[in-house]
Amino acid sequence: MSTVRRADAADAAALLELVGEFCAADRHEFDEARVRRALGPLLADDTYGQVWLAIDDSGAAAGYAVVTWGWSLESGGREALLDEIYVRDRSHGVGAVLLRHAMRAAAGAGASAMFLETEAHNLRVRRFYARHGFAEEDSVWMSGPLRQAGGPSPA
Repeated sequence: MSTVRRADAADAAALLELVGEFCAADRHEFDEARVRRALGPLLADDTYGQVWLAIDDSGAAAGYAVVTWGWSLESGGREALLDEIYVRDRSHGVGAVLLRHAMRAAAGAGASAMFLETEAHNLRVRRFYARHGFAEEDSVWMSGPLRQAGGPSPA
């Protein structure tokens, strides 16, 4: 059975390895420098969110979950975004333990709702989330680049 604990700066190398595996499995680009920059503030304190690390019986990193904070009038204040969750060895309950832990911690930090995004084709993962109380909404998420001060305008 895995244990879950809050990740800190000493876990950065293990997390980078897991994030690389997640990106490969999900066919996303893995930019280690960008991920390292994004992880730093999350590992430092709760200002932007939390990173949870699952540890297997041998003491090795088995998976992780990243939860970030948002603020919404509709949610009445703080809400949580499950940005990423990844487990190396699936079908042993580690993902469920990690997700439940992240949800309890987000509620404890004052979040009233947790949101997540999945790939449209990934029915298996949507079933996993449904078993844990998540429901599909009619909303459609969209994204667009933001211009950084002094940077180039988005195309």
